[in-house]
Amino acid sequence: MAESVRVRFAPSPTGYLHVGGARSALFNYLFARRHNGTFILRIEDTDQTRFVEGALQEIYESLKWLGLQWDEGPQADGGCGPYIQSQRLHIYKEYSEKLLGSGHAYRCFCTPERITQLRAEQEKAKQPSGYDKKCRNLSDDEIAAHLASGTPFVVRLKIPSGRKVVFTDKIRGAIEYSSDVLDDLVLIKSDGYPTYHMANVVDDHLMNITHVLRGDEWIASTPRHVLLYEAFGWTPPEFAHLPIILSPDGGKLSKRKGAASVMDFKRGGFLPEALFNFLALLGWSPGDEREKMSLKELIDAFSLEKVSPKSAVFDEQKLEWMNGVYLAGKNSDALLDDCKDLWAERKIDVSGFSDDYLLSVITLMKVRSRRLTDIVDNSFYFFADPLSYDEKAAAKQFTSDAAFVLGVINDALAGTGSFTASEIETLFKTLAESRGVSTGKLIHPARLSISGVSAGPGLYEIMELIGKDSVIRRIENAITHIRSKESK
Repeated sequence: MAESVRVRFAPSPTGYLHVGGARSALFNYLFARRHNGTFILRIEDTDQTRFVEGALQEIYESLKWLGLQWDEGPQADGGCGPYIQSQRLHIYKEYSEKLLGSGHAYRCFCTPERITQLRAEQEKAKQPSGYDKKCRNLSDDEIAAHLASGTPFVVRLKIPSGRKVVFTDKIRGAIEYSSDVLDDLVLIKSDGYPTYHMANVVDDHLMNITHVLRGDEWIASTPRHVLLYEAFGWTPPEFAHLPIILSPDGGKLSKRKGAASVMDFKRGGFLPEALFNFLALLGWSPGDEREKMSLKELIDAFSLEKVSPKSAVFDEQKLEWMNGVYLAGKNSDALLDDCKDLWAERKIDVSGFSDDYLLSVITLMKVRSRRLTDIVDNSFYFFADPLSYDEKAAAKQFTSDAAFVLGVINDALAGTGSFTASEIETLFKTLAESRGVSTGKLIHPARLSISGVSAGPGLYEIMELIGKDSVIRRIENAITHIRSKESK
């Protein structure tokens, strides 16, 4: 591209960063990296009534966890700050004065009560709702009188009539609106704060934004922004409106339907690189069959031409599958600290076990897990003897002759030398052949005795890791349990 690409992600601190916002940030990030450009974070907090305490820090934390480190923004000044809009009020005032002076904007002294009544009358008459431009042509004397009396006012943009407003969307092509359906939008509110529209356009211009990549809910606002750029005499950036993300049932994504915060996914046991990869494929495709892609592969393949205008479906089952793929390929050392935190949260005491032991547990569990939480929740038996047994499995495996079979297994195990998985496997095969049964007839009751559950990693590997004494003790406990059941 001829000019250096500069894009921005501009969230509002009105709550957590949900996956829709994260996907928008991610597309901006990939586009910037693809073109050796700049990724800017800007905080749009001009609506102070919706500000949520702690939301700003969660936005920072969420972006950093996902790997979306901004080049400019809060904590990374690039010369275009401040990057928090509530710290830029003097800038918006200056530019609103310019629009008033050039005749492209006007002061509106209508009360909120009048605006509410006007909308009610329009709805009753089944007319399009919008401001009736009552204050658009006030005389200088009328304006002076209102100002002298301290009448509150907002600043509105004069939308020209009879105009076709056309802009090119990089994803959807040419989009056209009639200016006659556009309201004289408010630029500065009566409290002196700018609206989203005013702050957005002024900041994008002053921060030299070349491309605006945002959700498609902003398409209807874009013609107003184009006219605002025109009023200032500025060239608009390129626009690209990203497809909406739907829940699996086709409805709007909500927290109940998967629009959890990015941090909720972290707490739920997902890896940042898996969530990153998954979000990148929501509405975009590399053009081939690849699904698991490294960051470099995503950057090299990313282009707006491959972003679909059609809505994308958030399929958490696919996310879990992808997370499982990443888990299986992840170095166990890189998972240790997170697993320790999760074990502590779940009151599973691993303090008496070495890091080497914990790493071995993670290595065994990760290939069968889809989330970090699966590793932790299903690994309890590596740290303590089972206190109970899966009822359904016990009804099937702890049969009348199970105590005898387990006793035979224990006697054979007691005579082993090196307690390795391969030696244990040989022992089980030999026992099975001598009894004329399949190894499964021995494996299933032994697994239940040792772990309390009917599924998990390879039994021989579990036994080697837990150790000979612990295995024999657990099998003895199971034999006692079976016999006590039979005696009742």
